[in-house]
Amino acid sequence: MRAEAEAVDLLIIGAGMAGLTAGARAVRDGLSVLIAEIGGDVGGSARFAGYAWTAPSHEIMDQHNPRGEAALKRALVDRFADGVSWIRSIGVEAGDEQAILSFGRGHRFDTNHYLDTCRRLILQGGGELLLDTDTERLVTENGVVAGAELRSADGARRMVRARSTLVATGGFQGDLALRTTHVHPRADRMELRSNPHSRGGGYRLATQAGAATGHEDAGFYGHLIPSGISFADPADFVDLSLYYSEHALLFNLNNERFTDETLGDHLTTMALLEQPGSRGLLVADARVFRDWIVGSYVEGAVAVDKFALASRRGGRVGLAQDLDELAFLPEEWGYHGKAVRDGVELFNERASAGLDLRPGRELDRLPLDEPPYYVIEAVPAITFPFHGVRVDDRARVLGEDGEPIGGLLAAGSDVGGLWNRAYAGGVAAALVFGLTAAHTATETTGKTATGAATNTTADA
Repeated sequence: MRAEAEAVDLLIIGAGMAGLTAGARAVRDGLSVLIAEIGGDVGGSARFAGYAWTAPSHEIMDQHNPRGEAALKRALVDRFADGVSWIRSIGVEAGDEQAILSFGRGHRFDTNHYLDTCRRLILQGGGELLLDTDTERLVTENGVVAGAELRSADGARRMVRARSTLVATGGFQGDLALRTTHVHPRADRMELRSNPHSRGGGYRLATQAGAATGHEDAGFYGHLIPSGISFADPADFVDLSLYYSEHALLFNLNNERFTDETLGDHLTTMALLEQPGSRGLLVADARVFRDWIVGSYVEGAVAVDKFALASRRGGRVGLAQDLDELAFLPEEWGYHGKAVRDGVELFNERASAGLDLRPGRELDRLPLDEPPYYVIEAVPAITFPFHGVRVDDRARVLGEDGEPIGGLLAAGSDVGGLWNRAYAGGVAAALVFGLTAAHTATETTGKTATGAATNTTADA
């Protein structure tokens, strides 16, 4: 028997970074909030993060993410400082601004403390949090989303009416069919570098309500990891990620370099998925080992010897005492050792002479000429896709006609259009658009936002 529908100002589907941010902000603004989370705990993949960062200006964002949607990019850059202020306003420490990657700026903060604080604020403010709860369908009335039907783990159903409904389920990386359809035909082969609950729930709910999606071939965010090793623990998401590839050389099964590795391991990861067999040989010398393999990828992060870890876990690794030893790669790996050795030598000759490199090397152009050589076979792993539900800069979900669908919002990794074969901060995007969604929901009720600033104008 189905109970009579209850009513709230904001129904949030998903209790990750975006959903909890929106919930805590909405409660502070006086809204009634209910959150439905399919997993047994809150936090999602944000539990494994530690920084919020993005491009520091519109010019730099456009340079590194030229095909992302202009209004969303502008909103992220303009509102990021307000997002950091919000973190601090609820009693969570955010460190001083620091460099992230080759172009970003951001802040280190304890994401677990932040998520748990948001949960506490929501519950103390009268909000309700339902764990192990699936959202079966959105309820629409005259083209407007008016709430949803929920189902708990014991099968009990619950109808919730809402002035605004926010989908923030973290993307669809856990669903192999959606990955092969919207990321790449071979995307189902990748290890999942994410919590397992993000299986496209928000994407399906929104599209069933008429949401537009995009863009196709937008790519995904992920990192290279050693081949043949499965993630055994969420700590592996960072420990096994081969961030240092930005300073190494990567050869495909044709024994050729195929991309500018220095532009970012996350970009090289997308490029490797499209190569034969979606695997490649990562070669570093003693300089790269000393400065990058056993160093911190980002200032303040824990340093892990990724070569030693890959070796202990049974990955395909090798140590060549000099350049000539690279010619003796195991045949069963599928590479031609001499061709790889010659490729490194040719790269070193041209780099040392200041000649053009093919493919180019925009950043680290130093030769790899200091033995020994550290070899790891690498494969791509996915964190979340860039294809998703289309929204405007107020986090309102757009229909196929480009107009907002009444009552429906989206934030976090469920959103498409912000990133297109590029990336500049998923935690920042979830933070900013979670706050934006709360602001939009507050406007819908006619109430006035209070507390930390949450500017939602595109030109701020």
